[in-house]
Amino acid sequence: MAGEQQGELQLVVFRLKEQTYGVDIGHVLEIIRASDITAIPGAPDFVEGVINLRGRVIPVIDLARRLGLAPINVTGNTRIVIVEVGGTTAGMMVDGVSEVLRLSQESVQPPPPMVAGVAATYLQGIAMVDDRLIILLDTTRIFRREEKEALQELAEQAEERAAS
Repeated sequence: MAGEQQGELQLVVFRLKEQTYGVDIGHVLEIIRASDITAIPGAPDFVEGVINLRGRVIPVIDLARRLGLAPINVTGNTRIVIVEVGGTTAGMMVDGVSEVLRLSQESVQPPPPMVAGVAATYLQGIAMVDDRLIILLDTTRIFRREEKEALQELAEQAEERAAS
């Protein structure tokens, strides 16, 4: 992981459907409020739309839908975590970001064997921090190669529309 240093992980911790998740801070570019998302007709169902981030068009996904959960209800706490993974920049809409956390790699355990299926492919592990469980997502697996290409193409098309 990019945020690792000498057996330590640094995570951005956020809430999603009453659960606590974490992603490697090395993949996070910034965290912004969820506003002004423009829906794109014909986009994959987990794509919420696109945003203009200082002149750059960024596709935004509903992370809950991507993980097979009910869609996010946008509130004042909803945030977009902008990540860059494998040359693709995208926003992941979450219910709220709570903290940046450092923890040792020893506190991370692999997902339980009973967790299987598509959603398990996104999991890196589960961290135990005090009395909390934090589900670690592997951002490199959230987007399949063809989805990265589709998101890139979506952003390019939106930029072209905005320029014309």
